[in-house]
Amino acid sequence: MRFGQWLGVMATAVALLLLWSLREVLVLVFAAVVLAMAVCTLVGVAQERLRCSRPLALLVSLSGLLLVAVVTIAVVIPPFIAQFQELLIQLPAALQLAVQLLRRSLDQSSQMLYGREALQWLQQSWQNQGSGSLDPTEGLLKLLGIAGNLGSGLLELFFVIAVSLMVSIQPTAYREIAVLMVPSFYRRRFRDVLSLCGEALSSWMAGVLISSLCVGVLAAIGLSLLGVKLVAANALLAGLLNIIPNVGPTLSTVFPMSVALLDSPVKALLVLLLYVVIQHIESYLITPSVMHHQVKLLPGLTLIAQFLFTVIFGPLGLLLALPMAVCLQVVVREVLIQDVLNGWELPVGGRP
Repeated sequence: MRFGQWLGVMATAVALLLLWSLREVLVLVFAAVVLAMAVCTLVGVAQERLRCSRPLALLVSLSGLLLVAVVTIAVVIPPFIAQFQELLIQLPAALQLAVQLLRRSLDQSSQMLYGREALQWLQQSWQNQGSGSLDPTEGLLKLLGIAGNLGSGLLELFFVIAVSLMVSIQPTAYREIAVLMVPSFYRRRFRDVLSLCGEALSSWMAGVLISSLCVGVLAAIGLSLLGVKLVAANALLAGLLNIIPNVGPTLSTVFPMSVALLDSPVKALLVLLLYVVIQHIESYLITPSVMHHQVKLLPGLTLIAQFLFTVIFGPLGLLLALPMAVCLQVVVREVLIQDVLNGWELPVGGRP
């Protein structure tokens, strides 16, 4: 290899190490791009419906988003915070009740199958745990505290919002900056790939929004019919956590089941059955109906993407795993498969 080629390899290695060290910033930038794509999609819809210029459509869209944010903060957030605080207060009591029910079930099973002495060591371990000084409320607060410092979280949120607004104002200029970072012979094609990624993200966000709204409404109706308390908080959590596939729906089931368990174990089982039915409706009816234009992702690939992006980027990687997987699938399909692998040809007389 020549000196220039060695220099290029070293520069590439240094760039990769730099990107790895800045991965937390990069995932924030990607979050800002996703939010900017949502704003640009809304601007496109407003521009098409109102038949106005883009600056006016951007002003209307931002004004509408600001109005929705103000109404949400004034009307929805206060009761949600109050109910969520009550929900957190009731969780330790529900946990203790669940432990008591499990201990009672183990005692009955040991009497029927092995005799009282067979599970004595397990009962002793339960008693040791119950006599310890660990406070369930303190443990829950420590669990919630791993999300990070509130100040740094707000700073990251402001950073994402500011960058997304800047990109929304001039999306073409920022796209051209990304295009200039690839070799000149591939810039036209790379521009098309970025457009395909944007379309995939837009369709994914529209589908997720409709799906989450449907899940929240179904959860609110079902919990109201079952007579479960704190309906607003549990329904809103179900809609928000539905954004995270596989993990989110499971977490959203814990809170209403805990509240229902304080009334009766039968009601908790009914809540579990309700959420299973809602997830089946969302998976087999709502999602295929609203996401038929979305880039199709296999469930196994989705789970792998969640695991990998969570390991690499942390909790925010879990939240952004699906949009990153959508963009990655477009890049692999268009760049790796169509432009690289499909372009390979065997020489004349060559063997596969």
